[in-house]
Amino acid sequence: MAFLDFHFFSETLGLTCAAHVLIPQPTLRQIGSVGGARREKYPTLYLLHGLSDDHTIWMRRTSIERYAAERNLAVVMPAVGRSFYQDTAGGAKYWTFVSEELPALCEQFFPLATAREQRFAAGLSMGGYGALRLGLACPERFAAAASLSGALDLARRLREAGREGALMNRAEYTGIFGPELRGAGTAADLFFLAEKLAASPAPRPALYVACGTEDALLGESRAFHAHLDQLQIDATYRESPGAHDWRCWDEEIQRVLAWLPV
Repeated sequence: MAFLDFHFFSETLGLTCAAHVLIPQPTLRQIGSVGGARREKYPTLYLLHGLSDDHTIWMRRTSIERYAAERNLAVVMPAVGRSFYQDTAGGAKYWTFVSEELPALCEQFFPLATAREQRFAAGLSMGGYGALRLGLACPERFAAAASLSGALDLARRLREAGREGALMNRAEYTGIFGPELRGAGTAADLFFLAEKLAASPAPRPALYVACGTEDALLGESRAFHAHLDQLQIDATYRESPGAHDWRCWDEEIQRVLAWLPV
């Protein structure tokens, strides 16, 4: 694999951004390396980080480079700060950046496939929310989306903003979502997006929802999976022993890569 520390200017955000990018490199001579067949364009996974992390975390905490090499898969890992993958009330359009500008830029600079069938998303915690939003809101552009320990119930999170144990304080939520803290029934609500998808003729992405049985966010994965079931939207659902930690995510991302329709 080729590993690129990609720095570029985002017109959407008005600032220089960063992403880690992995591109398959067929090789016969590198000891201990697995090289797949050379392709003109590679299927691509947009792999999203959680609330307290950045674009470096998947490379630092897992063997994603080795796992992706075995699948002959490109991986793009962007930084979005603590934006919750939103076009924020303060004006920073991180949702537009990650859903539109980032794929377009990466497909311009790198040999990445542009077909829906070869574009995927996955992430952990806040990134699990972001990945499912990409799949549900952009089903014509993403063929699969996977959530690991996802923070999936945005409406409840905003209703409970300011309570002890919340992921963010109320001021931070307000900076992202505005003073009304409205989530339910909006384009940022995964439950609402699933309902829209169920009622539309759009292609349905493959969905994967996983969480550890000792994870505080387990209830959100269960509730969202039950909602998908009620809407008759197929999804792969997994619970396995584990907490909200990298031991669990390192194991689960390997299952996600094996599940992807590559």
